[in-house]
This record gives sequence, structure tokens and C-alpha cells, in this order.
Amino acid sequence: MQTQPDGHEVVRSFAEATSLQLAPLLVLDHLTDYLDRKGLGRGGLAWQRIGDGQSNITYRIARGQDSFVLRRGPRPPHPPSTHDMVREARTQRVLRAQGVAAPEILDICEDTSVLGVPFYVMSWLDGVVLTQSAPDALNTPEERCRTSVELVRALANLHAVDVSRGPASKLGRPTGYLERQIDRFSQLWELNATRDLPGISEVATWLNSNRPESQTVSVVHGDYRLGNIMFKSSAPAGVLAILDWELATLGDPLADVGYLTATYTDPGSPPIPLNLSPVTAQPGYLRSEDLIRVYQDHSDLDLSGLVWYQTLALWKAAIFCEAIHARWINGERPGDTTFGPSLAAGVPALLHAAQTYQRRL
Repeated sequence: MQTQPDGHEVVRSFAEATSLQLAPLLVLDHLTDYLDRKGLGRGGLAWQRIGDGQSNITYRIARGQDSFVLRRGPRPPHPPSTHDMVREARTQRVLRAQGVAAPEILDICEDTSVLGVPFYVMSWLDGVVLTQSAPDALNTPEERCRTSVELVRALANLHAVDVSRGPASKLGRPTGYLERQIDRFSQLWELNATRDLPGISEVATWLNSNRPESQTVSVVHGDYRLGNIMFKSSAPAGVLAILDWELATLGDPLADVGYLTATYTDPGSPPIPLNLSPVTAQPGYLRSEDLIRVYQDHSDLDLSGLVWYQTLALWKAAIFCEAIHARWINGERPGDTTFGPSLAAGVPALLHAAQTYQRRL
């Protein structure tokens, strides 16, 4: 945990940031005053950037014996309707009340005078997110398998939330989800493309021409993968919290299943930027086709057309990663010496993976 500002990402005050080319991410005096007003801890601040998210930014904040998690968007400007921290926090409150494993939201700050952007504070959970490895307690063949099963069970439970009435019914528009996804991401490509990749428009045309009719409407997480799941650190494996709800809405649940299975790392999976939890290539974890069977055990949906959703997932990932690549090229991701540069080759790799799934239908 850090306690001293670095003068770039973290500053003592906005006055210190006036000479910076890029806006800071934490402003300590304003944040301290805000936490004091909300009764969130006492004393000086310590902070640590956490998570592997490449879009929004998450910090662990410590004050004395108390720890919290602060989540905010990246430096503005943002494309329209993106990085909406207020909506993300309110979504989690709604779903937590429905029994979904969402973190507890402690406060939502819409006052941009504190950090320059809206943000929210949630409870700190003492769990583990599996990426490169697993803790000893979850690293037996039995627990590796159980981890995979619980990953899918948590998704099926999310999709089982009743969205026909109550606050959950207001989390999004119940119809037209797939069409909107294709339109929105096509527009995002036009806004952020740094090069000409004809395959993007070709896959978009194919997706529109072969778009299925959604079988049902559910809460859709939008970025459901192992790296966004916090597990208990002790056996038996169990989901402690589902994280990163920025893209959550109402829509077609198979979009989540397609994304999970298309970005899941199997042994011998081709390298793509979203292979963010390579731990699952180890023996004992279920393979992606096994995840589909586990989901089918908890759902009466027809999964025979899942390859369309897997194509959609990777096509969207290519476009989203191109937006990150554009921010890196424009100098808006200082300190990023690995992920941003890797997307020069990573975006075409994602597009190629999408086209590979497309040819399976």
C-alpha cells in the first residue's frame, strides 16, 4: 500500500495537478474530506491499484483498520454511455437485494469536484481472483473442477433473477439487445479505429444476417469471465462476489455464455488479449465445452446456436480492445508498457478468432 502521492496518478490536491498533461486519478485531500463526510474510516489514506481491468480503475483504500474499494472511470473524455459508475453501482445494489453475489455498495459519489469523475465505494472482500495461479486450498484436482462448476453456477443463478417486475425489470430495455450490441459496437469501431481492418465490417454484416431470436430475457453481466469473479480463499471453492458490472443490462443470457466460453483458456488455446486467466489451462479445470454442459444442466435454453454468440463476443472484444489501443496511442494510458502495445497484434488476433468461430456455424 502506498501513502505518498507520486505527482502523476495520485496528487495531494487539484492545485498540484495544474501543471500535469493528464488529469490525476486520485486527489488525496478531496478524497479524505469525502470519506470523512461519509463516515468511511478515519485518519490518513493508503492506496493500492488492484485488478486486471483495462477500462475502469479500481483501488483498495485503507484508513487505519478499515479497508474499502474505490472504483472510477478512466480519464475523460469518454465515449457516450461508457464508464457510468453511478449506473454500475446502482445495478449492484439492485442485484445484491435479489440474492446475487454482488459487493456491498457503501456510497455513490456523483460530485465531480472530488476526483473529476463520478465514482463509488464498496466493501472490501477478503477473497481471491484466479488469473495466473490458485491458492493452495483451491489447487487440488477436486477444487479446480469445483471452481469451474461454481463459475458457471453463479452465472446461471444471475440469469435466473426475475426481471419481469420490481427494480430488476428497470436495468435495461428487455427487447432488441442483440441488434443494439451490433449497432453500438460498429459505431465504437468508427470512433476509435486506428487502422483499416475490413474483417470488422464483414463480421458485423454476418452477425446481422444470422442474428438469432433471443429465447428469453435476463440480467446480462456483459463481461463474465473468471477474472471478474472473486472466490473464497478456502475450500470448498465458492463464489464470494461477481465484479465489474459496467456492461450489465437486460438482454440475451447466451451473450454471457458465449463470452465466457470464447475467452476461457483451454490447453492449447491460441493467444488472444482476453486470455486473462491462463490458470484454467492446468489439469483439473473444466474445458470450455464442459462449461457449456454445466450451464445446460441449469438452463432449459437451446445452446445449439452458441457459436453465433461466441463470434459476437470476440468481435466485440476486438473493437473494445481497439479503443484501448487508441487511448494508448494518444498517450492516455501512461505507464502501460505491455497491454496497450500488445494490441497492435492483439486486435487482429481477436478478429481472426471471431472469424474462426463464424466459420463453424
